[in-house]
Amino acid sequence: MFQLKTLPLQATHLRAPLVLLMIALCCFLFNSQISDYFNYNRTLVVENQFWRLITGHFFHTNYAHFLLNTLAIVLLWALHGQFYSTKQYCLLFLLSSLIVSLGIFIFTPEMNEYVGLSGVLHAFFIWGALKDIEHKEKTGYLLLLGVVIKIAHEQIYGASEEIASLINANVAIDAHLWGAISGLLFYLFTFIGSKFHQQKSPK
Repeated sequence: MFQLKTLPLQATHLRAPLVLLMIALCCFLFNSQISDYFNYNRTLVVENQFWRLITGHFFHTNYAHFLLNTLAIVLLWALHGQFYSTKQYCLLFLLSSLIVSLGIFIFTPEMNEYVGLSGVLHAFFIWGALKDIEHKEKTGYLLLLGVVIKIAHEQIYGASEEIASLINANVAIDAHLWGAISGLLFYLFTFIGSKFHQQKSPK
C-alpha cells in the first residue's frame, strides 16, 4: 500500500534546496541588473563565456516562470528529500546544468538563449524516482513512468501552448530531455560507485 511520507526536515535534506531557492530568488529580483552577464547566450558562450552554461539556469522569464520552478523544487524535496545530501545535490545540479546547456548548444543551435531550472529539475525528478525504486517504494515506478510519458509527448507533439503563454517564452522541451538523461546518468554513476565501494570495503 502507498503511504504518505513525512517531510525530510533534517538540515542535510534542506540545506542545498534552500540555497538553490535563494540564488534563484536573488537572480529573479535583480534580473534586470545582472542577467546580461550570466544568462545562457549561445553567441557569448562561443566567445568563451563558459560560466553561462551553469549560471543561466538560475534566471527566469517572468514571475510565473519563477513560481513554477520554485514550486517544483519544493515538490521534489517533499517527494525525495530524504535522499538528498548537500554533496550529491550540488553534484547533480552541476552535472545536469552542464549536460542540459551543452545538449542545447550542440543539438539545438537555433536556440540562442535559454533560462530556467526546468531542465535541471527533470534531472532531479528522474534521479529521485530511481532512488524510490532502489528503496522499493512503489511510487517511484509511477513517477518514472509519468515523466517518461511527459517527455515523449513533448518530443512528439511539442510543448503546452498554455505554459508557453504563461511563462512568456517557448518551452525548451529539449532541455527537459537532456535533464532527464543527466538524472539517469548521475543515478547510474552513483549507484555503480556505491556498489564498487561496498565490494572494496573490508568485511
